[in-house]
Amino acid sequence: MAKITAVIDIGSNSARIAIFKRTSRYGFYLIEEHKSRVRISENSYEAQGYLQKEAIERAICALRGFLKIAHDLGARKIFCVATSAVRDAPNRGDFLALVRSCLGLNIRVISGEKEAFYGAVAAFNLLPYQEGITIDIGGGSCECALIKEGKIVHLSSLNIGTIRLKELFFDKNTSLQQVIEFVQNEIKKLPETLKSHCIFGIGGTIRALSKAIMERAEYPLSTLHAFEYSVAEQQSFFEQIYSARNTDELERLGIDEERFDNIRGGTLIFSLLLLHFGATNVVTSGVGVREGVFLSDLLRNSHFTFPIGFNPSTRSLIDRFCTEDTRSKNIASYSLKLFDTLYLLHEIDETYKFHLKTAAKLLDMGSSLNFYQSNKHSSYFLVNGLNYGYTHRDRILISILVETYASKKVPNIDKYQKFASLTPPYKHIVWLSLILAIAESAAIHLQNVDFKYHNNKLSIATYDDPYLFKESLKKIPLPNNLVIQTDWLEE
Repeated sequence: MAKITAVIDIGSNSARIAIFKRTSRYGFYLIEEHKSRVRISENSYEAQGYLQKEAIERAICALRGFLKIAHDLGARKIFCVATSAVRDAPNRGDFLALVRSCLGLNIRVISGEKEAFYGAVAAFNLLPYQEGITIDIGGGSCECALIKEGKIVHLSSLNIGTIRLKELFFDKNTSLQQVIEFVQNEIKKLPETLKSHCIFGIGGTIRALSKAIMERAEYPLSTLHAFEYSVAEQQSFFEQIYSARNTDELERLGIDEERFDNIRGGTLIFSLLLLHFGATNVVTSGVGVREGVFLSDLLRNSHFTFPIGFNPSTRSLIDRFCTEDTRSKNIASYSLKLFDTLYLLHEIDETYKFHLKTAAKLLDMGSSLNFYQSNKHSSYFLVNGLNYGYTHRDRILISILVETYASKKVPNIDKYQKFASLTPPYKHIVWLSLILAIAESAAIHLQNVDFKYHNNKLSIATYDDPYLFKESLKKIPLPNNLVIQTDWLEE
């Protein structure tokens, strides 16, 4: 098993390397990522697609540096793929031979459909949703994939991309209407039946748009992956971007300087595709072709999907930071039993059992940094480390539960208010934290515990001496309508 795998992606605009480290069979995490603005497609669209000498030289230099990074980190596998600009180039064979001769690196030129496939594999495995359409806007092309019930059912590739539009239209000050007509004619090649309310947005253009939206809204998290927004609320913003007449207007709209020269074309493509698909919601993807290539290798024997209920981020965090796996499993088990036992009191929807179970499994991870205030360390780890398969709401709630349970106090109302737009009602957080605190105390001091609830009394039966457990309960602020009775059973 290759512990460290590097994936290089040569796009029309940028070349990137992502390096992944496996922690167990399917657990992994990203250990390094680099980007070089190679612009392999520069000046090629007006030269019948031929890659130009200067662009090729930049690519060779970037790839040489990428290979050094990969080898220094001990990568046992190195995959390198090239997309639109290289696959369309009549002189691509010369470029591939030169790279192989100079660097010993074999580049695999992938089709548009294969590019769409890799984006889809990354999206449905690493985003928290199983149905939607991926839109991956690159420099030379745009790939789309329809995902239903976690399966890829359609792949498409269109010859519209940010650099292609820039060189063919925007650099020549062509009228916006002509650009719109060009893009619409390409979009017409898509099947009319290709519709979805949910869009998974992949690529630099869409990440740049999401970043601007988050800053304008003063969003409480800085994480782009799995950030969601309403299409209806942002279409006018998109129109302002692709209609902008100069960089000053783009700067006022919150667009980063490095995106000034290609954001208009990318936003126009994205906006028109959202309308075509009838989309109402966008989920930003921080993953794409590179993760798709890695996962296609990792999951090649399991139909390119993780086992049901498996999450690679959770597994990776447990593998790296959790030292008491047996206790964590007991806390999770007791938490779920307590949730069910006390349901008549809290009446919280059962979907929150997922958050309770995840928090219970990862409670002690902060101890690997420092035992004291380990819950605060764990909380920080979780809000930043639950990268894949979780919504932002999931991450915040799990983080708050893990930080709160050990303090044996009512959850901090100030922190709740900071993230109020991403959390359930405050009373839910209070109850879930309480359940977690009781379960953790029980897992430390007792075994073979039985929970029963009747007439506002929670009875906890155990064969272990409950002395220390009873002491720990005194620190937990119980609601007025709950009394806990501990019964010490004889063998």
